[in-house]
Amino acid sequence: MTLRDLLDNHVVVLDGALSTQLEDLGVDTSNALWGALALDTDTVAITRVHTAYFDAGAHVATTNTYQATVPGFLAAGYDDAAATRLIGRGGELALAAAQHHRSSGHGAEALAAGSIGPYGAYLADGSEYTGNYDLSVEQYREFHRPRIVALHDAGVRTFAVETQPRVDEVLAVLDELAALPQAEAWVSFQLRDPATLADGTPLTDAVTRVDAWASAHPGVVAAVGINCVAPELVAPALQAMRPLTDLPLLCYPNSGDTYDPVSKTWQTAESHDRFTAHVPEWVGLGARMIGGCCRTTPSDIGEITRRLAPTTP
Repeated sequence: MTLRDLLDNHVVVLDGALSTQLEDLGVDTSNALWGALALDTDTVAITRVHTAYFDAGAHVATTNTYQATVPGFLAAGYDDAAATRLIGRGGELALAAAQHHRSSGHGAEALAAGSIGPYGAYLADGSEYTGNYDLSVEQYREFHRPRIVALHDAGVRTFAVETQPRVDEVLAVLDELAALPQAEAWVSFQLRDPATLADGTPLTDAVTRVDAWASAHPGVVAAVGINCVAPELVAPALQAMRPLTDLPLLCYPNSGDTYDPVSKTWQTAESHDRFTAHVPEWVGLGARMIGGCCRTTPSDIGEITRRLAPTTP
């Protein structure tokens, strides 16, 4: 089953935050590799998170490879072979969780998607939220190629090109994916406001360029949209994207929780303020894939599933 197969029949439910859940299971994420270090230190916790999201109703488990890159592992003291092996392990864990979900009588609709975070995530300085870096197309391809190949070699065929602040980087990643058999991907941008990517590119320009690339390379891009944004940005962004492409739209925003810099604590959003309250509106605006990003939980994914039940064919 492919992502396109799912999209033919459903509003696809994505999973939610992975590192947040790993932290709740006692995994230390206070390092440059973030939750990706658990690929070496705690694979059981990763499997538990994937399973929790499938049990909550997600159709897709996203691999724990957003922050997992060969240069990142090298900087942490691993060698090339170990880095490649750990990235592949991320694919294997998600694929195994999907297979277990299918074989347990929950139906065939369980996929694994290989997370491809931006170059800025590897920098570990918040650059994925600014796009304040500038590589050549070939440099982007050389950076992303080992992770893409390792995931593909592990059996992953669906990729999440996510939290992307720059369209030039996205197109370079898509060029890499186009060279691999059976690879498909969704593209998801990070925004500074409803109309603008994190690096200042108009969202309309970015979506138009992805749509043109997809038309020239049929079968690779399955959907386009936004993630890791405040919930209030989603509706206007969907409205801006819808006239520009026939690709299915997607959104997986942050929870809606707010951070208090004085107390250095998070304030959990009440149910009526939480992002899940807006799911029916987003479906009405054309979203065909919906999940959660930072500080979202299996409970949130379960709520998305419940809210989608009346609208799912």
